[in-house]
Amino acid sequence: MARSDLLVALVKAGASGDKNLLRTSTEALIADERSKQHHIFAERLGKALASNGNGTNGSHTSTALMASPSSTAVNDLFVTLTPQRRIEDLILPSSVRGVCESFIEEQRRADLLRSHALEPRHRVLMSGPPGNGKTTLAEAIAESLNLPLLAVRYEAVIGSFLGETASRLRRVFDLARSMPCVLFFDEFDAIGKERGDIHETGEIKRVVSSLLLQIDALPSWTIVVAATNHSELLDRAVWRRFQLRLELPMPSERQINEFIAQFFSLRESSRDLGYSSLQLGRALRGSSFAETEEFCTSVLRRIVLSLGAERPKDIVASELIQWRARVSAPNSLRKSPKRGRKTTSSASNP
Repeated sequence: MARSDLLVALVKAGASGDKNLLRTSTEALIADERSKQHHIFAERLGKALASNGNGTNGSHTSTALMASPSSTAVNDLFVTLTPQRRIEDLILPSSVRGVCESFIEEQRRADLLRSHALEPRHRVLMSGPPGNGKTTLAEAIAESLNLPLLAVRYEAVIGSFLGETASRLRRVFDLARSMPCVLFFDEFDAIGKERGDIHETGEIKRVVSSLLLQIDALPSWTIVVAATNHSELLDRAVWRRFQLRLELPMPSERQINEFIAQFFSLRESSRDLGYSSLQLGRALRGSSFAETEEFCTSVLRRIVLSLGAERPKDIVASELIQWRARVSAPNSLRKSPKRGRKTTSSASNP
């Protein structure tokens, strides 16, 4: 929202006694000042809002607004990352790319939408097998919007005492509400589990309920991105909170070819590998992007360390042999218990 619109909204709120409008307009103004690095003025605004006793979250919202983003206690709950990946460089399904580009355009042109009483979408849920770009896409969204990426640290958020986890989550959301950012929840099923599961405790159900309320209260300048490898574990109400639901499947052989060609084209010293990207893509078929990147990095690492003593083609051939052994190992382990009592005994007594 433009600064002039925020000031008009504040006057309207004061004249009409609309506490909700006053709170949201003040939070937007604080976020705008923080983005300009005017932290002292932002803190003064937060204190003024706190002293007025407004806000649906009471003292929790006020405390977060008064706190500087550098507050040690709050910063322990997440890691601030500087985005490096660009969405133009990612290999994505065409449908996912189109949705992401529309989402980014909405955020970039939020002022135009708000002038027509509309808000940009700001809640994204990604699902799919591990290693296929969910975290990378979250980083690329933050890079496209020139926003910091705040990755929530579950080991710091999840507590052992009653109500501790919900309280810490509230502090994370309170800070995220006070500044434009991308708030990222990886492995989202860790805190967004289905509440109807009879094996879960009452505490996790309270955490999920608190989480849903906090997501609902987020303003549109705070983008929340959640990623999960186990979408079937998520609470049904969690799905409804997210305006975008993106599925990132395992890459096709063509996408692996494209990834390999892109990876080595950026590195002059490793262009002539003796294998084409088509051959390597066929050999790595069924791998995730993360696994493919690990293979390519291993090849590049050995090329550098060999100092020209080994041919790149021989290095790639050796790495492919190791890769096949690595991929087949889990299958052989799964089959070993069926070979008989002797095999089972040796497995249990290495």
